[in-house]
This record gives sequence, structure tokens and C-alpha cells, in this order.
Amino acid sequence: MQPKQAADKMTESEIEAFRRDLLDWYDRHRRTLPWRAGPAQTADPYHVWLSEIMLQQTVVAAVIPFFLKFVDKWPTVHDLAAADQQDVMDAWAGLGYYSRARNLHKCAQVIAHEYNGVFPQVPAELKKLPGIGDYTSAAITAIAFDRPATVIDGNVDRVISRYFAITEPLPDSKPQIRQYAGMLSEARADRPGDFAQAMMDLGATICTPKSPKCILCPLSGSCKGHESGIHQTLPHKKAKPQKPTRYGYIYWITDRNGRVLCHRRPPEGLLGGMTGLPTSEWGEDIENIKHFLHSDQNAPVKTKAQVRHVFTHFNLMLDGYLIDIKENRVEFPEDYYWVSRKNMQNIEMPTVFKKFVRLML
Repeated sequence: MQPKQAADKMTESEIEAFRRDLLDWYDRHRRTLPWRAGPAQTADPYHVWLSEIMLQQTVVAAVIPFFLKFVDKWPTVHDLAAADQQDVMDAWAGLGYYSRARNLHKCAQVIAHEYNGVFPQVPAELKKLPGIGDYTSAAITAIAFDRPATVIDGNVDRVISRYFAITEPLPDSKPQIRQYAGMLSEARADRPGDFAQAMMDLGATICTPKSPKCILCPLSGSCKGHESGIHQTLPHKKAKPQKPTRYGYIYWITDRNGRVLCHRRPPEGLLGGMTGLPTSEWGEDIENIKHFLHSDQNAPVKTKAQVRHVFTHFNLMLDGYLIDIKENRVEFPEDYYWVSRKNMQNIEMPTVFKKFVRLML
């Protein structure tokens, strides 16, 4: 195994030219986002933190309506800290990666109660908070407090890989990418927040994964990847192992009054604490999966409805079943409850369950 290649040292003039060209472009083409402070405005740390948590593994377009809903319902970190955790989980439903919502609420409580509502301003302190890691701590430091920090997301990985023609595949190239990104951002007092956002905007709008708009890029004249004609192939990535597929059953259970049975999932684990529909266990061998409820009186009837959903580490396929409770003697644990059919569309629940609700309604 060859040793990892060190990043070439950039000269001060190269660094200054890169930053100047990028920031000049950003001043003309910056995205308008609801959590982003405008020119000459001071960023709201609560808005920056909230948006960065929501943006973890989620695209901007999906985050915007959730961000607006949260700040309308909980305008300050104190309001969010005082909220019932289940209300927060319900408001998060559909955004995915639900451990983020639990950590969001925990973090708000820590900020409100232990920091008097004031966010720490340096990565080391921010990383002590629930749900905040290397990327998010650096982003908050730079964007909320305009302090130098090396902010690296997927967009920055791509910009740096192409600009410096880094051919080593991700994730092995991460140390080299960080070296270059650090040269460009650390200890630079000139607009660190704008620089971090400019790098992300460039990757999101110009240096895109497919068909990059090099003719519009402020850095194309000095981009090594563009110069050598390999920019569209970068960054290289190691082949990912194929995701396993898990199988199971999902149920539309109704009673004699036409109500539908819902389930509040356990607080820990996948989709923890979220409202959904009853399901069987999920496994890779469909033949060994038992039905959630089965008796002569309440036999599941298979439908043509099938839910397919992609999680981070596996694909899921659920066959839909109907169960009509013909008598009231069936008792369910307290985390199961009945909802009128007309209110099913108003229940906040993860997308995997929403898909089945739409099919059944």
C-alpha cells in the first residue's frame, strides 16, 4: 500500500487569488436561503445550528419547509428546549434520520439550561453537544460566528478534488482534501463565514456532480482538473458494497367504526419515537417473518400495495395487508392507538408509512 500523497503547499498569492475570485463570485451569485444572513447582516446562531442539523444527509430543497415550520413553531432555542420531545419528533416526520431530531431536542435543552441560550463559538466546545460532529461544529463556527474553520461537506469534497486534480478515491483522499481546504480557510480572518458558504454554493450550483458548468466557474482558469480534462470524473469513489434488502409486512388495520390502528414506535432504534403503522419484524428471509396479528377472526388479507423504501444501510420492501377487526375484544399495548380514517392524512409520520397511507386512501 503506497503512502498517502501530501497536499502541495500553496503560496500566499495562490491562496489569496482563490479566495478573491470565489468571494467575488459569491457576492454576485449567493443563494438566498431562509437560514442565511444577507449581506451586512449578522447570522442567527440558532438558525445556523438548526439548518445544519437538518442538512445532514438531506438536500436543501427538502430542508426548507421543515426549517420554516420549526422556526415558526419554536422561534428560539429556549422555545425548542421547552417543547415536548414527541412534538419535535412529529414535526420532524418525513425528514428522515430521526436520531437527528432526538439529538436536536437534547442539544437545545443543553444550550438553554447549561449555556443560558448562548451557543459556544469554537469547534471543540460545540462538539461536546449532542448531535454535533466535525462538520457541523466547523460550519457553526464559521457561518454563525464568522470565525476561521475548515468546513468540508460533499460539495467541498468535489470542488477541492477537481480543483487540485486529486485522483485518489474517497474516502482515502479525505486527509489530502482537508489539507487543501485548511490552507484555504484556517487562520484567514477575511470573511470566513462567506468563504465557507461560497465553497458550498459553488459545489451545489456550478461544480455539480454531473455536467459541471465550468464556463461559469470563477476558478476554472486555475483548476487542475479542468486543465487536464478529468474534472467530470472526480472525485473518484470506492465501489460501495451492495445494500441488503429486508422484507416485511405493513398493515392497514381497521375496526368496526372504520378507524385505523397506528403505532408509536419505541424511542430507540430505527424510526425511534415516530408514529407509524403496525408492521411485522423486518428481515432478509421473508419466509420466516411472522404476521403481526393473526387469528381465525382477524386473518390478514394481502393487497396489491407494496412499499419500497431506501434506508442508509439497507433497502426495504413491505407487502401490504388488510386486517378488519370484527370484534372489540382485541387488546393492543398502549403504544397502539386508533385514528379516524379522515384524520390519517394529518398524522405526521415517516415517509415509509406515508407511502402506504397514500396507497390505502
